[in-house]
Amino acid sequence: MDVLHTAIWVDDIEAQLEFYCDGLGLERTREFDLDGVTNTYVAGESDAEIQFKHDGTERDPKPAGIDHLAVGIDDIDGTVDDLVEHYGSEVVEGPRTVDEKDIRLAFVTAPEGYVVELIETLED
Repeated sequence: MDVLHTAIWVDDIEAQLEFYCDGLGLERTREFDLDGVTNTYVAGESDAEIQFKHDGTERDPKPAGIDHLAVGIDDIDGTVDDLVEHYGSEVVEGPRTVDEKDIRLAFVTAPEGYVVELIETLED
């Protein structure tokens, strides 16, 4: 078994794609319409994807039960600065170093209020 994707409903699909693709460097992997719902997927180097579902219905911007999505990046400080400046992200926590895990991390907001954990693996 394997984790394939996480699906989240969004109101503004273009804002999501700009944030995740242009801002975080993920790539759009596929898109299709099914039963009046546009389904757009993005992914990085792994096989796991984030699926954005959009049907024109406005939804609560604070989805119940979703704490955060996590994305691996190469430069946490530069990425956080870019997301704040270009996408209006708010820094929820960090950036900070977790020595026990040999990582740097930060939590920022994405369009529509989702929280994204950014994780940079440190080199020894």
